[in-house]
Amino acid sequence: MNEKFKALGFYPADILLPGEGTDMTKWAVVACDQFTSQPEYWQAVEETVGDAPSTLRMILPEARLNDPDVDSHIASINDSMQRYLDEGVFRELPESLVYIERTQSDGRVRRGLIGMVDLEQYDFTPGSGALIRATEGTVLSRIPPRVRVRQDAPIELPHVMLLIDDPARTVIEPLAAESAQMEKLYDFDLQQGGGHLTGWRLTAAQTDAAADALAGLCTPAEMERKYGMKDAAPLLFAVGDGNHSLATAKQCYENLKKVTPEAERAQLPARYALVEVVNNHDDALTFEPIHRVVFGVEPEKLLAAFKTYYPGAHEGPGEGHTIAYTYEGHTGCVTVPQPKVQLAVGTLQAFLDDYVKKNGGEVDYIHGDEVTDELGAKPGNIGFKLPAMGKEQLFKTVMADGVLPRKTFSMGHAQDKRYYVEARRIK
Repeated sequence: MNEKFKALGFYPADILLPGEGTDMTKWAVVACDQFTSQPEYWQAVEETVGDAPSTLRMILPEARLNDPDVDSHIASINDSMQRYLDEGVFRELPESLVYIERTQSDGRVRRGLIGMVDLEQYDFTPGSGALIRATEGTVLSRIPPRVRVRQDAPIELPHVMLLIDDPARTVIEPLAAESAQMEKLYDFDLQQGGGHLTGWRLTAAQTDAAADALAGLCTPAEMERKYGMKDAAPLLFAVGDGNHSLATAKQCYENLKKVTPEAERAQLPARYALVEVVNNHDDALTFEPIHRVVFGVEPEKLLAAFKTYYPGAHEGPGEGHTIAYTYEGHTGCVTVPQPKVQLAVGTLQAFLDDYVKKNGGEVDYIHGDEVTDELGAKPGNIGFKLPAMGKEQLFKTVMADGVLPRKTFSMGHAQDKRYYVEARRIK
């Protein structure tokens, strides 16, 4: 392994790509946790792919995770992976980083860098000081079913996206001007309105430069400059998408550690996980707020309890966290002055968790202002619209508060999520 990467928890990887002649549009499909309530989307993917080699045969769309015959789905996935390996569908790029440009459905181009992370350097525990950290609370109950999918798989396909806080654009953006020096690996349209994807393999010199630039992001001086925390444990990578996927990889590795001598663990392929790294400051990367609607409550009673929960909270805008609400025949906003957490979503979620536990009701997480207002205005409901979190707040909040409240933000639209293309052996 390239020693320059050792202190970063991130390395070039032995990357598997389909060989020449593969129809890449049929090969690549969107992350398995998208369109879970739209089976017609996955049916359209099925019809597009047909009998062609495809990552569709190596993933389990989460819409099917609770199917009664899920075990047969998993067995079929593992068989397809092994068959593709045996039949020479893949070619391997040893110790490689891949620079990608993803043209999104809105026409903007998002840039990324694909490599692998050392799972010893990743921790999803709130308040962790690891180099690679979760941004939101991890729901532990979501991990075991995903472990069943991964634990016997011979290869992995990632939809994990890690973010770096690189306002000077030193790591990924310089590669855009250097792609002519690289080997182009693929260049194709993504199916189902996913835009376009192009990928290149970095040269040795570009790989070394990327390591140097990443190392510059986590020096004590940089931690102090960006976060005002000189002696804090450095945070290099924050999980933007696919946290439960990465947590599953971590759990599978932890299970293997129990039966592997310590001296042999560094050689375990399962110790590492393939990821895409994206700059949090990439202009194409957008954060959208996720609102809340509470069902089965008396809205006025709930608002009164909110003001009791936060003494000093008042109707109308003001200094602090201001949260808009809608219920039958009413709209307004309430402000909590001198909040104790960084984000308004944290202020609201802490109250809602407490209120629902004591009084009943059900909280749902909603995308879009109009839908929130529409649902909130129905009898027995109340909708809360949260301000969008500025991207610049992400790393500061994780450093200060440990993790964000669950369902704080969404990174772009479903069709713009990662598509599976690269793979890597994990056995």
